[in-house]
Amino acid sequence: MRFPGHGHRRHPDDDIVIGPLDLSARVDEALAVQAVAFGLGADEVAVRRQIVLRHMTYPGARALGATSAGRLVGFVYGMPNDRAHWWSTVVEPYLSAQGHETWLDDSFVITELHVHPHHQNRGIGRSLITTITDGAAEPRSILSAIDTDSPARGLYHSLGYMDLARQVLFPSAPKPYAVMGAPLPLRRR
Repeated sequence: MRFPGHGHRRHPDDDIVIGPLDLSARVDEALAVQAVAFGLGADEVAVRRQIVLRHMTYPGARALGATSAGRLVGFVYGMPNDRAHWWSTVVEPYLSAQGHETWLDDSFVITELHVHPHHQNRGIGRSLITTITDGAAEPRSILSAIDTDSPARGLYHSLGYMDLARQVLFPSAPKPYAVMGAPLPLRRR
């Protein structure tokens, strides 16, 4: 099934359903998942709430959720990249220094992808990111992830994402990030 579509996709774990998510309506539930998965405090959640609500007004922004018995256990959202957006203005010099600035054009950016720790390592993150990018009109996808050898970066590499720039510093972020890109469709196992 390709998204955006009508309906839902069942995840191999019977109780998990991957489908369209009205992120604006369920922002607090999604940020509760992100807070646990990413270790965010209340102040950071409050800031991110405003960012998510603003992002969902951008053209082409869309979200998917992973639910279990109607409860959100994971989510992903993204949009066609726009060089005028804050994220692009921060990463552009790093990408340019590596000769990868063209990745900012014609790309679908994965803005956030989070799965509750109790539901990780079950393929939910993989299902979320492949399903949302399957519906992208753009020929490639970009994202940023904390620049460590983490399960998240391992997932992205397994899907075909490559490092475009490393040690990217975002204002107020305590750790450096890597910007990664992959041609679409993403590589399946």
